Parts: sequence; structure tokens; C-alpha cells
Amino acid sequence: MVILIKVRTVNIINIKSIISILAGKLVLFLSKNFLKGGSTFPGRVALKLDKKILKTVAKDYKVVLITGTNGKTTTTSMIYNILKESGCRVITNNTGANMYAGIVACFVDNFKFGKSNKRAFAIIEVDEANVKFITEHIKPELLTITNLFRDQLDRYGEVYTTLSKIMEGIVKTPKTKLILNGDESLLGNLDIPNETSFYGFSVPVKEGVKLDVNADAKFCKFCKAPYEYNYITYNHLGDFYCPSCGYKRSPLKYSVKEILNLETDSSEVMINEDIVKISQAGVYNIYNGLCAYSMAKELGMPTEAILKSLSKQDSSFGRQEVINIEDKQAKIILVKNPAGYNQALDTLCLNKKDFSCLFMLNDNYADGRDVSWIWDVDFEKLNTLPINDVFISGMRMYDMAVRLKIAGLNEENFKIEADYEKLTEMIKASKDNNFYILATYTAMINYRKYLHSKGYIQKLW
Repeated sequence: MVILIKVRTVNIINIKSIISILAGKLVLFLSKNFLKGGSTFPGRVALKLDKKILKTVAKDYKVVLITGTNGKTTTTSMIYNILKESGCRVITNNTGANMYAGIVACFVDNFKFGKSNKRAFAIIEVDEANVKFITEHIKPELLTITNLFRDQLDRYGEVYTTLSKIMEGIVKTPKTKLILNGDESLLGNLDIPNETSFYGFSVPVKEGVKLDVNADAKFCKFCKAPYEYNYITYNHLGDFYCPSCGYKRSPLKYSVKEILNLETDSSEVMINEDIVKISQAGVYNIYNGLCAYSMAKELGMPTEAILKSLSKQDSSFGRQEVINIEDKQAKIILVKNPAGYNQALDTLCLNKKDFSCLFMLNDNYADGRDVSWIWDVDFEKLNTLPINDVFISGMRMYDMAVRLKIAGLNEENFKIEADYEKLTEMIKASKDNNFYILATYTAMINYRKYLHSKGYIQKLW
């Protein structure tokens, strides 16, 4: 027997769903206040009690999904902040819990009995392999794919497999509008009914960039001939075309028309006819800002709010997050695959003053068990930089040390340490005040937890 409860004439929810929501909220409360974490477990509890709870708790939201290999968390944060700047009521999974259970937990956390979510937005980051679980219950207004790079090969395989996993979710929601990275050759000419628009670069970042031997999608997805490019932005992204079958980049609705300035902490570009300052460094963050600009325009947000928000975007959760360790200013950059790591190194290359760097490499499930990908990263470019101390840590710190030694870095400057307390004391003793921490996902999380326990980070999640 199913019992229905009507709450303030707004939503009708069956008793199973009510118990599921209450249980999820209780576990969330306990996790946040006593366990200092656990952003996915409450969702698992809710799903155990009601397998369709996501449809109930996400009812009436205007949902925007962000997926792809790199840039999901930052782009999600950018879109969320633009909507907040515009005065919208909006929620997001800002901790980066982008699996099915984590997304359920986000909606459960924000669910209020008797309150309608009409005219409210949910800006949700989704793991590539989990899109199909979300679109089973939610039909989003917009969906974007940021890019497709080799990442966690033991989990995703090659980029074509990643695209296939995402498409399993998209085919379930044919009325969702897609806003895709046009510079990503895998995303053009998709055989789907969805209305689709593209964003990308109308100019090169710098002239003469050649396709790297380790670039990902180098061959035409239709005829398998090698692509040629009018210009490349990075990795395999750019203005591509196939000289064999004629497949080429789709026309861009939103594009970077001019690169005005690139600094170690920000960029300034022209997107369509607007001068946009992006308060985070690197070409990859220009792509993130371009995607956020495009999505916000599609949602009808005012240009003034878009520009203002992007110019003051805070770094989030290990994505160029700045932490003060006494007198040291450390910038944490999440690195998880060759494409993203090379972009992080390009950001370091903008430095003209001396600095030190900590490299942290783990091989937990969330990082990918196979760490051979570090040999596809161009660490050799570090030889020209004014790096003093080279700190190395993590579960696979000796693999990283060997890679950096082969890249030509001076091993006399290496300081290899697994213990976080000893590592932090060594950092505090360094003569450099300017620090970079390049860390894989679980290494970043674990070191942030340690720094939080010592009072260097106020907000853990």
C-alpha cells in the first residue's frame, strides 16, 4: 500500500520518498558535523530507500549539467556564481561530488518540504560515466561537454569510450539543448536530435603550435585520416579539419576573438564583442570562462552580471586555490592527466620570479591506478624556469622523482617526503615565499585535510 502525503498543497510525496529524504538529511548532518566529509554516502542511503528519489528531489528545477574530462568543477562554479550575481535562486554540488550518489545528496540537502523549486536553477557537475544515471530521472535545460582527454585509462579507456559513456546519457534527453566545445573534434556532427551550439577560439593562443606526438584525438572520427589544423590551442583542441573526408569544425556561436593578456593569475580576452577578464590563469581557464559565458547567455543572464562574476571568480577546492602556510603563499593546482598537467606547466612558465614547487602523485582509484601517463607530460619545459626547491610526495613519489630527474631537473634540489608534517615543515623552511602544489585528486584532498587540521585552511569542503 502506498500512502500519499500532501504538504502545503505544493508537492505530493509518497511515504517511501519522505523516509528516504529524512534519512539522507540525517546522514548529511552527521557527516558534516562529526565526520568532516562524506558527500556521497548520504546519497547512497537515500537511494537505498528510494531508487527514484532523484526525480522527486530535483522536481521543477531548471537543471544545467556540466560534464567532460577537464574543467568541470571550475566551469560549474563559474556558472553558479554568474547566476548568483544575476539574483537567481540556485544550487550546485560545489564539493565536486559528481557521481550519482553525490548528486542525489546535493538535491536532498537542498530539498525543503512544501517549497516549490520553480524558477530555481541547479548547476550540476556530472562525472562522464554517470550522465546516463542522471538523465534517467532529470531532463536538463542545458548540457555542456567541456573536452575529452585521456584520463584514468583503467576506468574510461580511450577518449572514444568516454564519449560513448556520455552519449548513453544524452540520448535519454533529446529535448536538452547542448552547448559544446567546438574545438573538440570528437563533439562535432553528433548523430542526435538535440539542438546544438558551439563555442571555441577564433584566434590562436600563440602562433606555430604543432600537434604534440602525445595529443589525444589526432585522427578523423569518420575516416581515420590525420587531422590538419588552421591553429591549435592545446593538445588536440583547435580549428581542425580533415583533408580526406571534409569533416571540419562547426561554426561557433560563442568565440574568443582576441587574446588581450595572459598573466600568472588571470587572463583578459574578447568573447564575441565583450572584453572579459577571467580571474584564473591558463588557457584551460579561458575555455572554462568561455563555456560559462556561453551557458549564461543561453540562460538569458545579463551581460553585466556575466562579466562582473568572471572577473572575481574565486578559486575552488584545489583548482588554483591559494593557501597561506605561514609566510608562504601556496597555489594548489589539481592535475590528473597529460593535457591538464601540460596546461598547468604552461601557467608556471608565465613566472618570471623564483618559486618552488611540490609535486604530489597518488594512484588511488579516483586518481587512476596506472601512473604511466606522467611520461606523456612535458616536464622538460621546467628546465627553463627559475625553480629552487623541488618537493615530491604522494604514494608514487619515487615514480615522480624518476620522471623529474629524467626531465633534467637538478636532483640536488629534490626533497622527497611522504609524511605531511615533515613535508610542511620543509616547505616553511624554504627560502621561497611563492609556491605551487601540483597534486593528483586524492593527494590534493588528503593534503588539504592535513592543512585544515593545522588551521591553514578554514573550509574543508
